[in-house]
Amino acid sequence: MIIRSWRPEDAAALARAINDEAVQANLRDGLPFPYTVSDAEAFIGFALSAGDGMYSFAVTENDVCIGSISVTRGENIHRLTGELGYYIARERWGRGYATRAAQEICRYVFENTDIVRIYAEPFADNAASCRVLEKAGFTLEGTLRANAIKSGRIRDTRMYSLLRE
Repeated sequence: MIIRSWRPEDAAALARAINDEAVQANLRDGLPFPYTVSDAEAFIGFALSAGDGMYSFAVTENDVCIGSISVTRGENIHRLTGELGYYIARERWGRGYATRAAQEICRYVFENTDIVRIYAEPFADNAASCRVLEKAGFTLEGTLRANAIKSGRIRDTRMYSLLRE
């Protein structure tokens, strides 16, 4: 396993992993930059108390946090669907951590919840993230044109999904 439950002592490593413009460039807006240890402590506290709405784990190497992965449950008619989100510290990119973490969290969610569909919506030009999803067994459903705005640029996203077998 490379994912595990969050621990308060993960805060400093989490802050180092996400306090990088290259990492944040492909994430949704709303994360502070610079990202402080206090920000990480607040996130870890939230993740540990989220209950049935979010399944969030530390991505680790030798039990040290190198990133984050979560599945967030949808609401109303989408309550059996979860959205996958993840990031890995830049110095660990290209080593398969995101793919393995995605496989592990999807297995966990399908085995321990009633969620039947997990989806992810990376920016279409984020080839590395799209490849992570493909290697993790997700199916490309299509491109959502002009679907997001990030750093003042309107961008396409891709819709990937994985269904409970």
